Amino acid sequence: MNYGNIKECDIADGPGVRVSLFVSGCRHHCKGCFNEETWNFNYGQPYTEETEAEILNSLDSNFIQGFTLLGGEPFEPENQVELVKLLKKVRETYPKKDIWCYSGYLFDRDMIPGGCVHTNVTDEMLSYIDVLVDGEFKEALKDVTLVFRGSQNQRIINVKESKKQGKVVLEDY
Repeated sequence: MNYGNIKECDIADGPGVRVSLFVSGCRHHCKGCFNEETWNFNYGQPYTEETEAEILNSLDSNFIQGFTLLGGEPFEPENQVELVKLLKKVRETYPKKDIWCYSGYLFDRDMIPGGCVHTNVTDEMLSYIDVLVDGEFKEALKDVTLVFRGSQNQRIINVKESKKQGKVVLEDY
């Protein structure tokens, strides 16, 4: 897996100050994408143990509220195997920090068993994520007044509550 960028003080992709990892590889190719270069799975640099250590070290500061995973597309099957390991380590090392993830795939369609990106690690990956912003960016629905999302079709989902209730539970931002 490759990644395009690590932001150590991100304030745009979730509440508070966050550490964010932008992975490479995305098949959505949304018109108007803000991060088009990360569509290519080979963009950026290889994700290594040193990359993981950098992320975990960056999360150590008390002023960091959490970790955000975006891209590219974290839920591309090629990315899930490596990311589930990272999310597990983040959750174990920093259990009080929240984890957000952005995906163009839909939580209740694409990530469920039988869904187009469901793999043998998808459910575990979702178990570490507190909030999922799902849905492709749609330029025709772009709304700069929205918080933590780019277009009106995108949802901010409380993953744990959604799993518990068996239906999509939205966060209010």
